[in-house]
Amino acid sequence: MNTEPDWADETEARLLSAALGHVETFGWTRRLMAAAARDCDLTLAEAELLLPEGPRDLAALLARRHDAAGLAALAGRDPATLKIRERIRAGALARIDAAAADAPVVKRWMGFLVLPSNAALGLRLLWASADGIWRWAGDTATDENHYTKRALLAEILLSTLALRVTAGVSAAEAHLDRRIAAVMAFEKWKGGLAAGDLPAKAAAALGRLRYGRAAA
Repeated sequence: MNTEPDWADETEARLLSAALGHVETFGWTRRLMAAAARDCDLTLAEAELLLPEGPRDLAALLARRHDAAGLAALAGRDPATLKIRERIRAGALARIDAAAADAPVVKRWMGFLVLPSNAALGLRLLWASADGIWRWAGDTATDENHYTKRALLAEILLSTLALRVTAGVSAAEAHLDRRIAAVMAFEKWKGGLAAGDLPAKAAAALGRLRYGRAAA
């Protein structure tokens, strides 16, 4: 079995590391790619053979690096010894701590990914981060809950990370705890309903919003 490092993977990692030193100057732009390529003794054309979408590919590499670092930080913890909310809190904090290590860069990264042209990429990256945490937590759901759990956690990760890099650790952790408590309360409420009750409850809620009374 070949255990030699993959040249392309190594070079992508080198380009990302080089790029991080230039983000505050160039932002997530093609000029950032050019600067990273120079630092790695590559031409811009050579760098773009590896990363054809340029700064978008660099943004994805950074998210995956932080995903890997977050999961590595959890390696010594057994999720089976934790309650589900504790697992999600631990996973979210590990992922956010990994990103916060690059806080100045992450601020620009978040601004880049909220641009309309990059929003779909941002959603995919958040989904992947949430999926990694849920898998570490032992989630095996294959029904609609699989998607609901990841969508909820993706939103929590985004809002908590934004607070972490702008308002600090205390504000971020307080927000995280409130959001997890709200989700757990919702899951408890949902769990008390029969499956057939959910459409009726939803229709009633919409009726009250629109007409000020329960739907017929």
